[in-house]
Amino acid sequence: PVQILSYLGGVAKVEETDLKPRVGFLYSIDTHNISVFINATREQDSGQYMCTVNVLDDTIRLDKNVGIINLTVLVPPAAPTCQLHGSAVVGANVTLSCSSKKGKPSPMYQWQREPPTLQVFFPPAQDRARGTLKLTNLSLEMSGVYVCRAENQAGSTNCSIVLEV
Repeated sequence: PVQILSYLGGVAKVEETDLKPRVGFLYSIDTHNISVFINATREQDSGQYMCTVNVLDDTIRLDKNVGIINLTVLVPPAAPTCQLHGSAVVGANVTLSCSSKKGKPSPMYQWQREPPTLQVFFPPAQDRARGTLKLTNLSLEMSGVYVCRAENQAGSTNCSIVLEV
C-alpha cells in the first residue's frame, strides 16, 4: 500500500504521488468526516483504497479502525472502427465488424441498419460482445448504411459503413 493522504498532529499532508494535485479531504477534519475527493479521475486510479483511523491514547481494536473501498474508474468506449469482411456480391456472405480500442468495462456492440429500411439485428447474426454482424445470401435490397454503437456504463459512440451489394 502507498499512503496518499494523512492527518497527524493537526496537519493534513498530501504525499508525493501522481494523485497529489488531485486529492484532498472533502471536509474540515474537525467535522469528524474524513471523506476524501479525487479530481480528474483516470483509469489508473482504480484500485483498493484503505482508510485507517488511530486516536491517540485509544486502545486499538484490530479491524475496527480500518475501512476499505474498491474504486473502479469507468472509461467510455473510444470511437469504434467499422470494417467489411468479404465480397459484397449477390448471394455471398459478409461479416461486418466493429471494434473499440478503449472502454472499461469492455463495450458491448449493437448493429443497426439505418432508415429508410430500419433494421435491428439479434443473435445469432449479431455477436454483441465481439461486435460482428453476419449477413448471409446477400441481395440488392440489403444495400444501405449500417451503424454500430459501442456502449458501456460510461457512454457510447458509433461508426458506420456503407454496404453496396
